[in-house]
Amino acid sequence: MSNYTADSAAINRVLTDYVEGMTFADEARLRQAFHPSCKIIGNYHGELEWASLDDFIGAIKAESPPAEGAPPVWELKSLDITGDSAVAKVTDDFMGMRFTDYLSLLRVGSQWAIINKLYYLHE
Repeated sequence: MSNYTADSAAINRVLTDYVEGMTFADEARLRQAFHPSCKIIGNYHGELEWASLDDFIGAIKAESPPAEGAPPVWELKSLDITGDSAVAKVTDDFMGMRFTDYLSLLRVGSQWAIINKLYYLHE
């Protein structure tokens, strides 16, 4: 397996942890997907949100997640990997809202982690 293929598979696991962690309010999976110092940035219903990981997880946990069996709706639109850096464009549905996420990822040691999330809320 090439490095690109191995990195793509590892990043896909991080993205799955992110989307499923968000969908099911699973704090452990969200913490596994994100670097602890990450930022979550976007305009949420017209208000600038510049959140820490703890803020983001708190907001997710405050929502009522769907039943564990309901699969999340998401799609990886693009993935660009250069060495130990990557950018993924993901669309996902969360609590009746549609988002486009631009996720910056970095390989830290042997693990990939989301270090920045810039999102657009489709209204």
